[in-house]
Amino acid sequence: MAIKAKSFSRELCYGINAVEMALQQSPEQILNAWVVKGREEDRRIARLLQGLNACGIHVQYAQRHFLDEKTDGGVHQGIVLEIRARPPKNERDLEDVLASPDFDREHALFLILDGVTDPHNLGACMRSAWAAGALGVIVPKDKSAPLNPAARKSACGAADVLPLYAVTNLARVLDTLTEADFAVVGLAGEAEKPLYDCPLNGPLALVMGSEESGMRRLTREKCTALAKIPMAPGVESLNVSVAAGISLFEAVRQRRQGV
Repeated sequence: MAIKAKSFSRELCYGINAVEMALQQSPEQILNAWVVKGREEDRRIARLLQGLNACGIHVQYAQRHFLDEKTDGGVHQGIVLEIRARPPKNERDLEDVLASPDFDREHALFLILDGVTDPHNLGACMRSAWAAGALGVIVPKDKSAPLNPAARKSACGAADVLPLYAVTNLARVLDTLTEADFAVVGLAGEAEKPLYDCPLNGPLALVMGSEESGMRRLTREKCTALAKIPMAPGVESLNVSVAAGISLFEAVRQRRQGV
């Protein structure tokens, strides 16, 4: 009896930084590669071509309009990969991390995005979370931007190394984190306490809502504290990826200085 091969989904990865990280972290996931004709002499492209050749990946050369169409107008910088898509992690995966005997709870940091539906913002948030040393980004499964090629491009490689947890019940996950002694700090423009006056040491989950409506009511209620980023008069809000970067690195600052 023939054994049916396990199927998998495919997705695109493009842009020099994203391709470089895919080569470094998961070359076994790369299925195909395309490069714009005439870009072989570009120093950055040449370095990636060497890496692809070393991994035994056949490179196809194509006209720029072919890659423009393939990426639906994405900024591919002359190089595109087709890779095996890896599904996001889930609640059980997160629970396993929290229960692991090797888990460094005291320095744990997660970023939670509630209702962020723009893939570029998701990718930019993942990039900031990775740079800040976060252990992962947590999003609701049904109300979040997908980790698609645009998100991967904005993440500049973070999508290949930083876990993304797409959870069915975000409120329940917030309860789990609270029970594990995490401070769950939600960013809200109407909060009274400035972020810089909020203690961000110890196990921490920072929660960001959408730019349009902020956090959902139940998500807000599950936070152990609310804080705001002080802004000049007349400025209503920041892009969520900017707010995430500010908040994450305020946590980094406090942890380094022992505030």
